[in-house]
Amino acid sequence: MGYPSNAVDWLTKLIGFNTVSRYSNLQLIEYVAGYCEQLGLSPRLTFNTDNTKANLFVTVPAMGKGDSVLTGGFVFSGHTDVVPVDGQAWDTDPFVATIMEDKLYGRGACDMKGFIACALTLLPTVVQASRDSTLNKPIHLALSYDEEVGCLGAPLLLADLKAQGIKPDYCIVGEPTMMKMVTAHKGIQVYRCRVHGKSVHSSLTPQGVNAISYASKIINFIDTLAEQLQQRNDQDMAFDVPFSTLSVGTISGGTATNIVPNLCEFTFDYRNLPHMNESQVIEPIRAFIKTLEPKMHAIDSDTGIELTRNENVPAMTDKDSQALQQLIENLVDEQQRHKVAYATEGGQFTNAGIPTVICGPGDIGNAHKANEFVSLNQLAKCESFLQQILQQCCDSH
Repeated sequence: MGYPSNAVDWLTKLIGFNTVSRYSNLQLIEYVAGYCEQLGLSPRLTFNTDNTKANLFVTVPAMGKGDSVLTGGFVFSGHTDVVPVDGQAWDTDPFVATIMEDKLYGRGACDMKGFIACALTLLPTVVQASRDSTLNKPIHLALSYDEEVGCLGAPLLLADLKAQGIKPDYCIVGEPTMMKMVTAHKGIQVYRCRVHGKSVHSSLTPQGVNAISYASKIINFIDTLAEQLQQRNDQDMAFDVPFSTLSVGTISGGTATNIVPNLCEFTFDYRNLPHMNESQVIEPIRAFIKTLEPKMHAIDSDTGIELTRNENVPAMTDKDSQALQQLIENLVDEQQRHKVAYATEGGQFTNAGIPTVICGPGDIGNAHKANEFVSLNQLAKCESFLQQILQQCCDSH
C-alpha cells in the first residue's frame, strides 16, 4: 500500500476519514498503524470498552548510544476525532479536502488533523535518524479518540504508557495556535443537576414541590458564585478571561402552566484556572443543595436533587514546563507565552508528570465552524517546527 509522502497529501487522506466523535475512528487508526508498521515500528493500540474506538501510540527509539531507548524524548500528541457538521452551510464537501487560494478546507483541517499530518510526514525522517544512530532521544506519536467530547481516550493511553514504563520528557499538543506557544489552559467540569419535585394542580401549589422553582434557587446560587469568582484577587491576566467561570448552559422542565412541575434538569460548566481545584466551587453548591432538601422532604420524601459530573478535563499547568518553553521559544512564531480557556489533553499529560505545551498550525477561531481550513503556510511552518524538534533530539548536547 502506498502512503502519502507530504503534509498536504496526508491531511487530504486524514480528512477523508469521517471521524466525528459519534462514529468510530478505527479506519483512520488502522491506516496509520499500517503506515507505522511499514516503517518498521510497533504501534500500541488501546481501545474503548466496546472496541469501536482506539488510541495509537508509537515510539521511534533513540539509538544514539547504541541501545534502544524508549523512554524520555518528545511526544507529539493529537486527537483523531472531529466535531459534527450537522446544520452547517459548507461550500465544499467537509470530508473531501479542497485547496483554494493557499487554504486547505475540510473538517479537522486545523482541529487538528493538520498537526497530525505534519507529524506523520516527519516520521520516516525520524526513523532514518534512529537507524543511523543519530537520534539520541526517542520521538513518540500519540493519537487519541474522543477529545472533543471530554478527552476520553487520552487517560487510557497514558495508563498504558505508565504500565509499560514509558515516560516522555516533554509533550507537544498540536491544537491550532497559529504556531504560537500556549503554556497553560483552564480545566473544564460539566455537571448535570436534576431536581425531582412533586406534581399537583397549580391551584394546590402548597401540596406540591415545584422542581423549576428549586432549580432556579440553585441557578441563582451558581450565578452568585460566578460573580464571586470574577472578584477574586488571584486572577491570571495571561488568560483572555483571567478568572475561573461558572455558566449554566441548558435547562428543561415542566409540562403545562397549570401543573406544578415534578422535574427540572439543567447543566452547567466550571472552567477553572490551573491553581484552583474543583472542590472550591462544587462543594459550596452541594452544601447549598443540602439546605434545600429538608423543605422538599417535608412535603414528599421521594423528592430530591441529584448532582452528577458528566465531564472532567483537568487544567494544563505551566509550573513544570519552563525548560520545555525555553527549549522551543526560538522555534515558534512569537515568544510571548499564551494561556487559553479551551481545554485539551494537555492537562492529562501534565497530570501524568509530563511537561506540556500546545503549539500547532491553524487558527482556533476557524475550528468547529463551516468551511474550516488551515493555510498551507501554517502547515509549512509546523513541518519546520517539528523538524527542528527532531534536530534537538539528534543533538548530543
